[in-house]
Formats: sequence, structure tokens, C-alpha cells
Amino acid sequence: MKTKLHFLILVLPCIAIAQLKSPSEFLGYELGTQFTRHHQVVDYYEYLAQAEPQRMNLIEYGKTNERRSLLLATISSKSNMDNLEQIRLEHLKGMKGEGAPKKAIVWLSYNVHGNESVSTEASMQTIYDLLTVKSDYLEDIVVLIDPCINPDGRDRYVNWYNQYKNSPFQVDPNSKEHREGWWSGRSNHYMFDLNRDWAWLTQVESQQRLVQFNKWLPHLHVDFHEQGVDNPYYFAPAAEPFHEVVTNFQREFQRTIGKNHAKYFDENGWFYFTKEVFDLLYPSYGDTYPTYNGGVGMTYEQGGSGQAGLGIVTAIGDTLTLKDRILHHHTTGLSTVEVASKNITRLNDEFKNFYADKGYTYKSYILNGNPDKIEALSNLLDKHDIKYNAGINTTVKGYNYKTAKTGSLKSSGNSLVIPSNQPKSTLVKVLFEPIAKLSDSVTYDITAWSLPYAYGLDAIASETTVNGVGVVQDNTDYSAIAPNSYAYLADWNSMKDAKFLAELLREKIRVRFAHKPFTLDGNAYERGTLIITKSDNKNVKDFNVILKKAAVTHKKKITATNTGFVESGKDFGSSYVDVIQNLNIAVLSGNPTSTLRFGEIWNFFEQQLNYPVSILDESYFHKVDLSKYDILILPDGRGYNSFLNKHIKQKIKDWVKAGGKLIAMAGAIDGLSSDKDYAIKEKETKKDSTINLESFEVSEREQIKSAITGAIFKATVDNTNPLAYGYSDTYFTLKLGDRSYNYLENGSAVYLSAGANEPVSGFAGSEAKKKIAETLVYGTQRMGKGQVIYMIDNPLFRGFWENGKLFFANALFMVH
Repeated sequence: MKTKLHFLILVLPCIAIAQLKSPSEFLGYELGTQFTRHHQVVDYYEYLAQAEPQRMNLIEYGKTNERRSLLLATISSKSNMDNLEQIRLEHLKGMKGEGAPKKAIVWLSYNVHGNESVSTEASMQTIYDLLTVKSDYLEDIVVLIDPCINPDGRDRYVNWYNQYKNSPFQVDPNSKEHREGWWSGRSNHYMFDLNRDWAWLTQVESQQRLVQFNKWLPHLHVDFHEQGVDNPYYFAPAAEPFHEVVTNFQREFQRTIGKNHAKYFDENGWFYFTKEVFDLLYPSYGDTYPTYNGGVGMTYEQGGSGQAGLGIVTAIGDTLTLKDRILHHHTTGLSTVEVASKNITRLNDEFKNFYADKGYTYKSYILNGNPDKIEALSNLLDKHDIKYNAGINTTVKGYNYKTAKTGSLKSSGNSLVIPSNQPKSTLVKVLFEPIAKLSDSVTYDITAWSLPYAYGLDAIASETTVNGVGVVQDNTDYSAIAPNSYAYLADWNSMKDAKFLAELLREKIRVRFAHKPFTLDGNAYERGTLIITKSDNKNVKDFNVILKKAAVTHKKKITATNTGFVESGKDFGSSYVDVIQNLNIAVLSGNPTSTLRFGEIWNFFEQQLNYPVSILDESYFHKVDLSKYDILILPDGRGYNSFLNKHIKQKIKDWVKAGGKLIAMAGAIDGLSSDKDYAIKEKETKKDSTINLESFEVSEREQIKSAITGAIFKATVDNTNPLAYGYSDTYFTLKLGDRSYNYLENGSAVYLSAGANEPVSGFAGSEAKKKIAETLVYGTQRMGKGQVIYMIDNPLFRGFWENGKLFFANALFMVH
């Protein structure tokens, strides 16, 4: 009897293996000989879920902008799957130091960058092997697999490659199949880098994924990537700088996993590197965000990316194939699960330890300011499961973000109070800390991101616990608008106001705005106040219905008045009250521009402002009749010196002089500044003529002196300039480099004043700080009948620098 039972145990897994189709068998081609389109990947995962219902669960957790499915597969042993919810809840008890979990949670994320396409292929082989030959790992492990975080970008790449590849594929790196165009497959639909959006959640993929991620908070999270063709494989441990909140265990366990990977790579003679390039600082990556939520987050990088195709000859003459790349990612994926299976107890113990009270210096963060900005930040905190309260009437002392010194702030029921003593305390510290501690100034990304600066709020970081009360619900009846009034007034100081205005303009409602402050009916109104009169809209059917709908949609308080005769300031018929036209807006795309910077603008119009924009490609721009457009936007980019030839420059200049409005951003300004008609001029800096004879290694590090790696500076605002309506006299700008231009004689709306070249947060090199001293940030210039708006810094950076967005809205609607 024992012999027969033993026989069954040996045979049954073999039957399962025989019955379950491998990716190659299901797809009808050997994995690695073709790129698999997303719908085929979905088909294979659905097939596995149907074939293995007792060991696999598959959900569609969302859709992309282009309506592709976002999938999450959960696999484990039958007994674990039968108790999956209990396992999940027992694991999450660890956040309170409770529970007795016996399982570990591993999350594998693939293809966040669409043209780093090998990882989705590897995911199919990995899940197949975990369900078959490596199923023993699943006895104590729950594995979650997201086979493709970025389906839109992946299909963009795969379809492009299939269109241009040779048959058979050509390994010559000069062949077209290895040369993607301007819009590569890396980004999502709106050209955003999803691997930099975990914390900011500006994109639908990120928003929908985080709902699932927060349900699990895995012990281990791996983000599978690709890098340049000639690079060997990279895996953990990561490089310095590590954020100071990264625990000794998280550092050590990265090393444990890296050594396990190295064992397999050594056996096969594969090259790899660790502890270089990819650090653990910026909080919005697929390795750092899970780390700041109690897991061990890691990036794995295979050489290849969009250039490699099905095969390519490397610099040293080797041929790198898609099969090679799949094998490497497949190996590290299984190795990760293997290490987890041998460290169940430790992973669970350390997860509990992570959520124990850390005794962080700042116990509370208190924020005051525009209610719309408070609401916008609160919405972000909700998505991260970060707890907050309303303030109480008291005075709070601590680090003042605005002055960068110890100061005080009056808290009230309109304040936002975020305690550090909560489960997400580490994430709170990382997102709100005034200055991130840097162990090394050479980093992979920006070094400052503090949310009070990003949202434009006054803030205090307090070393004492500040009490708050439950947030009061907003019971305002925004539809209560008195009909048949002379005019309706709305303030102008947030993106919510810009969205409200955009909706009215789309509905053909005529709106005016004030260039001067005024008082009316005992109320004070600032520059930019929106004025919607009945007489302007007498021919608009259902005027009151449209106005009410917009007010309710955007929670916008409208004040009615029965007169246009102001008590102080300018009356509504004054020339200081302008009409906002329903604008035809165009934005340049193509090779002169950066896809990321173009995408930020595209996303701003369609997903935030909800206002139409025409996209003009550089390939036919010379044929476009610009007189059809009121505004032309030139996004940042590196190709303007070649694009802006004398004919294109003259075409744009003639259009501006005839009444057009040009918004030039960063690199586009570089291409215009040499023309005498543009008032903007690059700042002249004295160059060091001494010869540096230091070693190569030292001189390489010396280059950081001229760098600004995403640092925050306190700028001065002239809020009498229409470009700055709705702002106070200061603005915290995020600088990404040392680009520097002189003040404009008239029109310097935002600038670094004398002595303001020291960052309030983040790293800036000594030479870079000298270069940006007393330089322009944003400005305006009258040219003929038109306007030129200069934006040296990026007000829309990655969609998360919330306080910069009103500058962009002002450029569209307020600058006349």
C-alpha cells in the first residue's frame, strides 16, 4: 500500500505537467523566436487560470488608456489558495505587530517600460514553471505576477518591431529593426514613465495597480527591466545612496538574494554586476516604493531593451538573443521565489519590525493653505492609505518649510495634520521630510520631492505629536446659485479653478477676468477672479443649468452679484477686465521635443484640464497655417537648434507678431534665445580656465559640481504679472539642471533673487549654484500684437508638481 501511494505521488505531478501547456505549446511558436502581442499574453494567462483553478486566480484589475487589460495572477498551492484571504489578512496584521503568518508574499512586476519587452515573455515561462517543475516553492509562498504593467507601450514596441524587422531577423545594430523612432515603446499612452509614478499616481495604470498592491504589501517585490545592449545583467544589492529609512535587514536581504542569483549566473558563465547605478532614494520607483512600504524592493536589469530585437551583435562581437534575455530574467525570477521559500519566518518577523514605531524625529506634519490644494493632497494620501486629520485651533512650532528655519504656524479646522504614528509612518517620512539625507550626491534621479513644496502649502514639521480631529465632510450646496443675477464671481488660485473655467469655455460660456484687485458687496477679490455675466451669455441656452453643473462638478463656490459697479478697483466694463476667448491651442511633437516633456503637456490637457489641443508634428509643421491657432506650445527638448532653421523661426515670429501666443519651455528657449527679437538671453558665466590634472575617477566625480539633481529652490513671484495670478509672493520651484537666463527687463514673473541660489531641499553642485544665481524662472514678453511666455523650469514635471500647474493655466488663459 505504501508503495502504491508513493507511486501516485510521483506520477500525479507528471500528469499535471503533461496536461498544462507551456507558453511555446500554447502560442504555437518557440518562446523567444517572436514577440508576443498583449492579447496573446492575456490569452495564455486566462488559459492557465482555467486549467489550474485550484492553484491560480486571475483578475483584470483595470484598463489602460487604450483599453488593454491590466492583469494580476495569484498562484500558490491548493491549500493556500483555499485560504488566500485568511493568509492575506494574517500577513497585514503584521503592520500592527500582530498575527502569526506562516507564508511569504512575493510580487513580480514585468514590463513597466514597454520596449523592455523581454520581461513579459519571461513572465509566461516563470509562471508556467512555478505551476509545474517548481511547484514545491508554492507550498509556503503566495506569488503575485503582473505580466505587463504597461501594455500600451509594449504593444507599441511589438507592433513597430514586427513591422520593421527583417526575416530572418537581422543582428546588425544599424538595421532599422534596432532603431526605434521618436515615440518609442518605453512610455505609456501619455508618454509617462510608469516606473517614476508609483508615489505620484498621475497615470491610470499606477492608480489601479496600487489598489491591488496595498491589499498585499508583499515581502518581496521585483521590477524587471532592460538596459543598454552592451550591459551585463544587474541585480541587487542596490547602489548608494540608500535612503536612511531603508533598514539593515532590507539591505542585508538584497545581498542574500543577489548571492543566490550569482550562484546560478556563475554556473552558466553569465556576466552581471551589483551595487552600481541603481540606488534606493527617489520614492516613486518600483523598487523604492515597495521598500518604503515594508518590503524588499529590487530592480533587475537585463541588457537589451528596445534596441536588441530578436537578436543583435554587441560591441564585443557576441550575439545577444531574445532567448538569452528571457532565460536570464526567468532565472532571477525563480531564484527570488526560491530565496523567499527558505526565509519565511524571517520575512514575516522583519515585516513586523518594519512597522514598529521607528521614533522618527518629526512626529507630525501640519499644512495650511488653499483648500483646493489641501483637497488635492488629501486625495493622494487616500490612495496611499495614509491617515490624516483636520487641525484644531492651536499654534504649532517646528521646522518651517517656507523659511527653512524653526518657526510656528496656526492650526485650525482647515489645516491638514498628518501623524507619523501610523502604519504608513515610513512612507509619510519619505514623502514629507523637508530634506532627504544623502549618503552620496551622485544619484540616479531627483533628490528632492517633499509634498508641501510640490503642492504649494505652508507647512510645519513638528517634533511633538499634534492632535487633530476627524476631517469634517464638505456639505456645501454648490448648486445654490442665485438665478438672474447681474454676474457671478469665482476665485482663481488652483487647478480646480482652471478645470472649472475650461468646462465653461467648452460649453461656450463667455468668461471675463480681473487684472486688478477689487472689492464688491463687502468682499475682496484678487487678480484673476473670474467674472461670468448674464449679458455676456444672454444667447446661451440653459446658461444657469450649465453654470450650476460646472460648479457642482468642480465643487466651486460661486458668488452672485447684482451690479458691476465695484466699491474699489475696476468696474466690470473696464479695460482692466479681459474676456477669455475659447482658444485653439497647438503643441509641437516629434524629434525636437522630449517624449516625456511632450507627454506631460498632452496629459495635462486631456486628463487634468480636459481642454482640446491639436498636436502638430515637426515633420509637416512647415506646412501648417499657424493663423488657425491662438497658442503654440514648444515643449522642452534637445533638437531645437536643427528644427528652428531660419524659415521656421521666421514663420513662428511672424505669427506671434500678428497676435499669436508662444509658450516656449526649457530646451525650446535655447533654440530661440540667439534671435534678437526674443528678449530672453542666456546668462554669461565666467568659465574656469585652469587645467584639472586629477585622476579620471576624481574628475568624473568633479562633474557633479555642475549638476542640479532635482533640487527645490525658493523663488520670488511678481503676482501682478498675469502669468502669476493666484500665487503668493513666493514659489518653490523644482530645478532639474543649471539652465540659466537673465531677468527680463519687463515681464519677470518668477525668478531667483539675490542669495536664493541655495536649495531648500536636494542637491546642487557648487558651480551650478553660481550659474543659476539671479536668473529667470518664468517670464513674459510682448512681441508685436502677441506674447511670448518663457518657462525655464518645468511646472508640469511628471504630473506631480501640483503647485506649478496654475502657471501653465495662466499662460493659456490669463496672459493677454
